[in-house]
Amino acid sequence: MLGIFVLSSYTNLLTLLIALLGFFIYVAVYSFSKYRTSYGTLIGSIAGGVPPVVGYCAVSNQFDLGALLIFMIVVLWQMPHFFAIALYRLDDYSAASIPVLPIVKGVYATKIHMLFYIIAFMIAAGMLTLLGYTGFAYLAVAALLSLGWIWLCVKGFKSENHRLWGRKMFLFSLVVVTMLCAALSVDSIF
Repeated sequence: MLGIFVLSSYTNLLTLLIALLGFFIYVAVYSFSKYRTSYGTLIGSIAGGVPPVVGYCAVSNQFDLGALLIFMIVVLWQMPHFFAIALYRLDDYSAASIPVLPIVKGVYATKIHMLFYIIAFMIAAGMLTLLGYTGFAYLAVAALLSLGWIWLCVKGFKSENHRLWGRKMFLFSLVVVTMLCAALSVDSIF
């Protein structure tokens, strides 16, 4: 309730509506789906992509292509990030009967999904520069991070220890999101 009050008092109606939509997706849709379907991860990533859009809309009072790209970047980042956690903690997910992709479709299929999501992430991250929202310093960082992530992902197809590889992918995903945010912040100063 306090969050609703703060957003309605100090931002704009668009920001409040997007925040409420994200809250609904997380509480009603994700909470219901995560124990019932392997798509819970995707639904959770949609809810997780909303907060940066809330911040964007609070400042700009508009939902434009920039907001959509930020949403897509966060959603596309979260998918391989969460799949890496699922691989690293596969026994825990199995014991808890949570139908994550590696349990439902297998480890190899999960690795393929991760690769495609990382490639899509790279494209979405690059679109911020191609459409004029960021400069080339950000693009260079985004490209290097994405290529490093793709390289680590491809190495995973040779790895027989999916738990160790999943942990490496998870840790690298944290580097990716941290450095990408830093690059975005620094790039906007110049």
